[in-house]
Amino acid sequence: MQLPAPLQPQIDAAADGGIPAVDDAERRAIERARAGDRRAFGELHSRYVRMVHAIVMAHASPGDADDLTQEVFTRALVNIQNLQRADSAGPWFAGIARNVATDSVRRRKPSVELTDIAAARPARGRVDDARDVLESIQTIPVTYRETLMMRLVEGMTGPEIALRTGMTPGSVRVHLHRGMKQLTEILARRGLLQ
Repeated sequence: MQLPAPLQPQIDAAADGGIPAVDDAERRAIERARAGDRRAFGELHSRYVRMVHAIVMAHASPGDADDLTQEVFTRALVNIQNLQRADSAGPWFAGIARNVATDSVRRRKPSVELTDIAAARPARGRVDDARDVLESIQTIPVTYRETLMMRLVEGMTGPEIALRTGMTPGSVRVHLHRGMKQLTEILARRGLLQ
């Protein structure tokens, strides 16, 4: 996947093991958004929507992810003045996403556990249904679930995940490695891998 040119220097720096930095364009967008510029907020939306969508999917029902993602950005727009430092934009959006998803889960009526649904389905012998994979990811500890969703569902690279979340590239690699190992084990146990 070819990244937009403005992100490449940051991605390269992240790949070298440095903590990702916010570029000047993002700093200006944050300043303008805090001053009420909706177009600037749209730029922030473009930068963070895939990360937010993945986090929401990691915590709440994938069927609710689009609506919850929109709710995250609505809350962020209303509260943009609370974003004090440009270099904390990724963690700030991530925190709002987690709160929105958690609130959504709390509001939902009790339902059948995903593992119960998965156990009731006959094994197919191979992964041919994205829903099975999403259900399996939902059973992984949240520590790894978010980065897996960013990588597998949103197609973000490791350096991109580090750039957007504020995690170190090494932490992202560890989370992806451990998460993939757990996911593979779960899919194998459920008879979805050969």
